[in-house]
This record gives sequence, structure tokens and C-alpha cells, in this order.
Amino acid sequence: MVQITLPDGSQRDYPGPVTVAEVAQSIGAGLAKAALGGKVDGKLVDTSYSITQNAALSIVTAKDPEGLDMIRHSTAHLLAYAVKELFPEAQVTIGPVIDNGFFYDFSYKRPFTPEDLVAIEKKMTELAAKDEPVVRRVLPRDEAVTYFKGLGEAYKAEIIASIPTNEDVSLYREGAFEDLCRGPHVPSTGKLKHFKLMKVAGAYWRGDHRNEMLQRIYGTAWSTKDELQNYLHMLEEAEKRDHRKLGKELDLFHIDEHSPGTVFWHPKGWTLWQQVEQYMRRVYIDNGYQEVKGPQILDKSLWEKTGHWDKYRENMFITESEKRDYALKPMNCPGHILIYKQGVKSYRDLPLRYGEFGNCHRNEPSGGLHGIMRVRGFTQDDGHIFCSPDQIQAECTAYTTLLQKVYKDFGFTDIVYKLATRPEQRIGSEESWDQAEQALKDGLRASGCEFEISPGEGAFYGPKIEYTLKDALGREWQCGTMQVDPNMPERLDAEYVGEDGARHRPIMLHRAIVGSLERFIGMLIEHYAGAMPVWLSPVQVVVTGITDAQSDYVQSVAKTLRQQGFRVETDLRNEKITYKIREHSLQKLPYILVVGDKEREAGAVAVRARGNQDLGVVSLQAFIDRMTSDIAAKA
Repeated sequence: MVQITLPDGSQRDYPGPVTVAEVAQSIGAGLAKAALGGKVDGKLVDTSYSITQNAALSIVTAKDPEGLDMIRHSTAHLLAYAVKELFPEAQVTIGPVIDNGFFYDFSYKRPFTPEDLVAIEKKMTELAAKDEPVVRRVLPRDEAVTYFKGLGEAYKAEIIASIPTNEDVSLYREGAFEDLCRGPHVPSTGKLKHFKLMKVAGAYWRGDHRNEMLQRIYGTAWSTKDELQNYLHMLEEAEKRDHRKLGKELDLFHIDEHSPGTVFWHPKGWTLWQQVEQYMRRVYIDNGYQEVKGPQILDKSLWEKTGHWDKYRENMFITESEKRDYALKPMNCPGHILIYKQGVKSYRDLPLRYGEFGNCHRNEPSGGLHGIMRVRGFTQDDGHIFCSPDQIQAECTAYTTLLQKVYKDFGFTDIVYKLATRPEQRIGSEESWDQAEQALKDGLRASGCEFEISPGEGAFYGPKIEYTLKDALGREWQCGTMQVDPNMPERLDAEYVGEDGARHRPIMLHRAIVGSLERFIGMLIEHYAGAMPVWLSPVQVVVTGITDAQSDYVQSVAKTLRQQGFRVETDLRNEKITYKIREHSLQKLPYILVVGDKEREAGAVAVRARGNQDLGVVSLQAFIDRMTSDIAAKA
């Protein structure tokens, strides 16, 4: 007798071993049809898995996250199946699930073309329509090596040969195709209906540049047609919003091969930068931060003391002078401790909050660089709070509240909170880690935040809260952070005199709200599709006349607006007004003011707002009031 406990607590008895599929069938035909796999005592398995003893079971369907992963994993196999059908000489290598889809790497004598992708996708649809069962079998390792060598699949044979000799390996067959895989997989190819191949890219075998360059075919797969269409629509929107494309169209910045991984800011882009920086500078002032500035280059010995030399050496830019080794700083924290150590600090001085717009450099691999989102030279709105252990929770709570307001002002209201706990490789005592993690939990709870735990994802010196934003397309961006660090003050001998007259170590809280300003500005560009709110727009309004006769009035209006602190341009070109309006509209300006003889005589302006909105003719003062209101409301 085998007793199965279902998620609702109910139990079912079976006379002997029973498969997941049989349990689903005994519950109902609808569930049996929807079943993709099962979780037996928490382990994900195929529907063909035989349960031989009492167990807890939940049936996995396409509605479950595990079900979607199974669909994507199985679709990767379907891709390999189709490639082998169309290109028998191609060799298959590996095909894992990735975010929103999957890929499979192939070795083939010529590059796959866009036309090949169309043919492969068509073949996948044909194979899926056959609804062939996906069948698992197990072979001893050596037998599996021989089997795949016999098929001419040298890469598969090499993968299996790296598995310990005494282990068995599992294979999955669908129709004429059989692949190495630990599974689990959907029960038949008919479950795979909503997929699309996206692109081909190069990838070295086993990620080693000394090996053969393979061809990686990327695809996406979803549970329903609507989910697939929504994802493809999101990709189209994301392409339109690409900050690199908009950065060029709106003349904000460029990346140059003469300095890879760094940004050349153009006047409009630097104006946008300044709006972000000056806003954050006001946040510093209003919340008790003292702005500081540390040097760019620090001696190697300091990085050795902090532990960064061992952890981040390969990502640091190194230089030498007079037989001393230095590093361009990849972060600001050691410099802030050196500032803190100047002069005796008392418990009455704590919490002491330092802020810096610190220029940092990290030697990121060239393949990882991405516009202004991933660069080698960047500026952080970096801050460090020196406090006593019993002040951690209050500082964390206050910081979270502040961060929420800042994000709201920039247009982000959907925030995901994650607490990253101690990693395997770490410094410091278990007691200090316990205390730090608990303080962060209490701080988030006091702020009314629901949060997730990310086990083992903390920094080597302390746990941290990660604040992840969702943009207009629902994409997630890990942005702000709050990290508790009792260790760096210890390593660099930072102290304060306590109420008891004794010397104590402060706790150092590392915090950033927007993080890298370059990356955050890239996020803003994509979030707003380049159409920045009035307070952030590099150019807030352009004034143009219908004919040359209004040129003096155009200049007068622009001067008045500039005196009010607005960012204004004029357009006095001898072009048709419709042409000028269209050109400025493409620049996504918040407002275009058009003046003719009637407007000049009345001391008024004709207002066009972004989105081709004609707001009619208003007095100049009325427009000034509107602009002032927009800016104050962060609209």
C-alpha cells in the first residue's frame, strides 16, 4: 500500500507503486491532461515517475513556475530535434533554460542564417504537432559514452565522459531524437505549443575561448499564446526604448572606442545628469549627510587590509609610481573610513553619515559592457553611515522610507525588497552576522515592507538589502542597497569613544539609492522612452515663431522663461512651422511654444504639449504657472 498526501492535506491510498500520471488521472481527467510533472517530497519529477512508498505529491501544471521551466527545457530539446532533422551533420552540445526562454549550442560547418531559423521553427511546430511521447531511460556512464560516439555526437560523449565512472546517466527520447539530460521533461511534445526562435549568437565550447566557436540559438517559450505575444510585444517596446538608440537620437551621450566602457556626455545628456545629481545632493542635505570627496587612487596596502585585493583584484585597474602599487578605486568605502578616522569620534557624533558622488572604475570584461548600463568608469551616489549596533535598525528604517520617496519622485513605485544573507566565503563572527541580519529584517518590517530572502547572496563582509525597481515594461532593475559591515571598521581600526569612556568599533552601513548614476540614467531613459518628465528634461521648452517677424518676441519670451529658471531653446530658422513642430516633437520635448503676430500683440503663446496635444493660446504668465506646477509635482 502506498499513501499519497496531496497539497490540501487529503490522502489517497494505492495498492502498490503508482506513477505521478496515474495519481493525476485518479483525481480527474482535467488534471491528468494538464499535468506536466510532479513534486514528490519536494523533488521535481516526470509524470512517468513511479512512487514506491508513502510521499507528499503536488501535480505540476503549466500554471506553476516549475511547469514553465519544464516547458522551456523540453522546448530546447525540441529545437535540437528539429536541427538534427534538417541538418543531420550538426552536433548538439548543451541546451539549458535561461530567463524567459532557453538556448541550445550547436557545432555545424556553416553559420545558421535567418532563413534557417524560420525553417527550424517550422520544423519544431511540425514535430510538436505529432505529440510524440517523451520517454526516459537510464544507461551506465560508459555505455552512454559509446552510444553517443556511435551517433557521431562527440560533444555529448565528452560531457558524459566527465561524469564519474560509477554513475548512471539519464536519456530522454522523443521520436527519432534522443538527448542526454537529467530532466524532468513534459510527457509529450504536444505540450509545447507557444515558442519562438529569437536569434543566433556565438559561444565557445564550455565557455573557453581556446575551444571551438559554437552557434547558440536562442528561443523563448511560454505556457499560453497570450503570454508569448505579451513577451514579444514587450521586446518590441524594449527595443524602441533602448537607451543606446535614444541616447543617439536625442543627442545625450555616446560611447567611443578610444575609451571603451566610459561615457562621453553631450550637453543635453550632461544637463540630465545634473538634474539627477543635484536632486540627490538635496537629499543628502535634507537627511543629515555630509558630502565628502575621496581620491581616485589608493595604495595597494589599503585594499589588502580591507580584503578587496583578494576578492576584486582582477576587476581593479592597477598603476605604479615610484615602486609603489596603486589601484583606481572600484568603490568608495575605504576612503570614507580614512576620513572618519581623522579626529576622535564620540558616541554623541553617531550616527555619522557621509555621502559622495564617487567616481569609480572596474575592469569589466569587454563582452559584458552595455551602453551606459554596464561601464568601466561610473559615479555612485555613495553613502556610508557610521553608527553603534543599536542604531542599525533605526537607520535602516529611515533609509528605506527615504529611498521610497526618491524612487517615487523619479517615477518608480513598484519596489521588490530582498535580504541577501551570509555567503559561504565571508569574514567576521557568526554572532555579528546574526545581529546584522536580524537588524535588517527588523528595519524592513518596521517600514512595512514585505521582503524575500536571498540565501548566501550577501557581500563577503556583511548582509544587505537589495532594492529592485520595476519599470514601465515590468522589467526588474536591482538598484539601491543597504549593507551592514562590522568588519571593515575592524580591519581599518576605526573607533569611537562610548558613553562608558571605552573605545568601541562602529558599524559601517554601506548604502546607495540610485547606485551608478550612469546606469540609473539609462534606466530613466528606457522607463520614460526618452520622454522625460518636465523637471528632468534637458530642454523643457522650445520657443519658435511662424515667420521672421516674430523673432524679437521669441527671444523676449525665451529670456523671461530663463529668468524663471527654465531650460529653454529658441528656433529662429526660416523653416515651415509644421516642419519645426514635427522636428521638436521627435526630440520628445515637454512643450513647444509657437508665436505669431496675434500672440505677440497679446503677450501670449500657443502651447503644444508632448504627445501632439494642442493646449491653445494662453498668457505667458499662465504658461509659467503651468511649468512651475509641473516641476514642483515632479510631473
